Amino acid sequence: MLDGIRIIEFEGVGPGPFAAMVFADLGADVITIHRSDPPAGPLPATPGLLDRGKRSIALDLKAPGDRDTALSLIASADGLIEGFRPGVMERLGLGPDPCHAANPALVYGRMTGWGQEGPLAQIAGHDLNYIARSGALWYASAPGDAPMTPPTVVGDIGGGALYLAIGMLAALHKAKATGCGTVVDAAIVDGSAHMMNLFMALGDTGLFSMQRGRSLLDGPHWSRTYRTSDGGFMSVQCLEPKFYAQFLDRIGLARDPDFGRQFDPELWTALGERLETLFASESRAHWTELFRGTDCCVSPVLDPLEAARDPHMASRRTWRDRDGHLQAAPAPRFAGAPAWEPPPSPKRGEHTDEILAELATKADG
Repeated sequence: MLDGIRIIEFEGVGPGPFAAMVFADLGADVITIHRSDPPAGPLPATPGLLDRGKRSIALDLKAPGDRDTALSLIASADGLIEGFRPGVMERLGLGPDPCHAANPALVYGRMTGWGQEGPLAQIAGHDLNYIARSGALWYASAPGDAPMTPPTVVGDIGGGALYLAIGMLAALHKAKATGCGTVVDAAIVDGSAHMMNLFMALGDTGLFSMQRGRSLLDGPHWSRTYRTSDGGFMSVQCLEPKFYAQFLDRIGLARDPDFGRQFDPELWTALGERLETLFASESRAHWTELFRGTDCCVSPVLDPLEAARDPHMASRRTWRDRDGHLQAAPAPRFAGAPAWEPPPSPKRGEHTDEILAELATKADG
């Protein structure tokens, strides 16, 4: 889909590399500028899954010659992705101004947690901090429990990487038409707050509250997970009355008058406790089989390895294994596209000579 598009990515962690992987998955030529020396820290020092399908060149951006090489690469590109704190790229001489001087149509993608401006712009943070301040974490658990979300999903990926990719795609479209590039300021606090709009729209239902456990999708007994007798979990979210009715019929509660009051927040806690007892009486396999093929909106909670073996997920080949490493296939899918297999991830600097030769050829031409 993005054949002919070149993206220059500056080595980073988390959402920046993920956004660049999205471009590579979509067919763009993504060149990652890796540091000559691996960065210190708890994360792997060698390229990994998020580098699949990319090319790697190793440069020391503080060395004038290597900085000039980076600028030459940027001059040949359609887009750039960097995830440093505000001001770092400027101090390296690779901020938007010199890059746009070399390439006026460049889409300059900036990935941060707090944004390029604001009181916290220079402060360190991580996924959980950003979504906590944006409001996106507030409803992310059962009432009374500490808020918690799946690691990296809401902030780094949902509110960060995917918003950066969307913004860059929009800017690339404009640049192709006008020849004018722009700077895309993708802040996780902004994106994760924007994702809250679907939930905030529930205010029109009359069942929306700033008090946790009192909103339409936050706390009802029909919108949560339940532990089973073997330590597994089942997810239940039968929002529509017709699906809720099927759910009650399936578990033998269709004639219970309290369960008939689906949208009464005063009953949600007590009814949830009754369902906790019921689900804890049987195994996850029992409940999975009971609800199989129904519209009750009940599903088992699977770990990634289990998900890879699940009949539906396996039929779509959503999870793949390459060299013993489980990874998910690109999404969304496109009609007529060739079958996808996980491409390799480059070694640090694997394509340095190849990329330098390309630049030399272009300079000679």
